[in-house]
Order: sequence, then structure tokens, then C-alpha cells
Amino acid sequence: MTEEARRSARETIERLESSLSRGMRVRAVAALVAGLSGTVFMAALWLGEGGDLPGHTRLAFALLTAFCLAWAGYGGWLLTRRVPLFATDRVIAAWIGVAASVTTTALVAGVAAHRGTGPAPALAVGGLFAVTALTLAVRAHLRRAALLRRMRELTAGSEDG
Repeated sequence: MTEEARRSARETIERLESSLSRGMRVRAVAALVAGLSGTVFMAALWLGEGGDLPGHTRLAFALLTAFCLAWAGYGGWLLTRRVPLFATDRVIAAWIGVAASVTTTALVAGVAAHRGTGPAPALAVGGLFAVTALTLAVRAHLRRAALLRRMRELTAGSEDG
């Protein structure tokens, strides 16, 4: 009999993603690098602006910097995981996308309304991004639920036998 056959369902589950796959590592590094690059870029733009900036502009710089930091934090967190994630990474990424798209849409629509140009185009494009991000969040939650349900089925089956 092989060592593989002697493992319990729990041990098998724990070995599923004991280390990140190559594709997952590439995505994690990409998120980390993009987030850090975006943070540096936004900070350079913000610090490079002369004089006192209007409140909306400071808010926009702060939000965009925060979103870049969120992606950098996500990439760093993902690289440090050594346990099965069961699609938690997808759920987190999807909600970062939802938060970024909704907030950016609201900010751009607010600026457009303040300028008197009308928020309709900003709301239409931003709404498309927000709906897409929300759809991905729902799919991520469904995937996570399916994986957790399968894990419970496997562990329940091993405890009975």
C-alpha cells in the first residue's frame, strides 16, 4: 500500500495547496508589483502638485493610493499563505474590485456633477465596471462555498469510516 492511500481526508485536503501554484505566485507577484508601482506613481503625482489642492483632488489621490496599497497588501498576503485558501483569495480580490469600482464611480460622477457636465456618462461606464466586479464577487463566493462544502463532505466521510 502506498503512503498516499494511508492519508486521511483532512491530510489530503491540507496538502492540496500547501504551497502556491506557479500561476498563483505569478498573480500574487503581479498584484504586489502593480500595487506598489501604483502607490509610488500616485504618491509622486500627489507630492509633485504645487500649492494647496482642492479637497476633491486630495480625496481622489488618497483613494487611488489606498486602492493601490490594498492591491499591494493583497499580493503580499497571498505570497505568504502556506495553507489551503479555498478561493478566499478570489473573494478578497473581488471585493477590492467592487470597492474600487463603486468608489471611483461615485467620485467621478460627483466631480462631473460639480462641474455641471452631467454624471450620466460616468455613471454608465462606472456602473458597468461595478456590475462586472459584483458579478465576479458573487462567482468567487459561490466557488468558495462549493469548495468548503466539498471539504466538509470529505472530512465527514473520513470521520465515519
